Amino acid sequence: MLCDQCRERDAVVHLTQIVESEVTQLHLCEKCAAAKGIETTVAMPKHPLGDFLHAVQQQASPSAGDQVRCAYCQTSLRDFRASGRLGCAQCYTAFEGALRELLRRVHGAARHRGHEYEAPAVSSEETALEQLRERLQQAVAAEEFELAATLRDQIRALE
Repeated sequence: MLCDQCRERDAVVHLTQIVESEVTQLHLCEKCAAAKGIETTVAMPKHPLGDFLHAVQQQASPSAGDQVRCAYCQTSLRDFRASGRLGCAQCYTAFEGALRELLRRVHGAARHRGHEYEAPAVSSEETALEQLRERLQQAVAAEEFELAATLRDQIRALE
């Protein structure tokens, strides 16, 4: 089958698009596909974490990567070392021991100890201003204009 675009070379990339229940197929050669920005090779990018994981696992036990597999997706520790990614959510349970050791080596602990949220300290003056502003809004809503004028003056004095 020839490329739909240049009609010179054999098509190696076959695209199927569905737009509003209309199916269109496009057959492209490598050169035309590359010109359109379509990647023609399916190479797994080298991940720096994968090299680190590989080195760590080699030190721990060289043959453990072939023996332990996830029961759900069949990913092995060797696959994890090569890609730096687990295959599914069940992999965390299957590789728990190895992952704990890895986290301990990388982060210094196997348990997350993040920062706790601390609310910013609010001064008593700011609190008093907020309360006065609330009372001012209530006074205006209740059409108590004399009280509202007094509250307004108190707010201005504090500001």
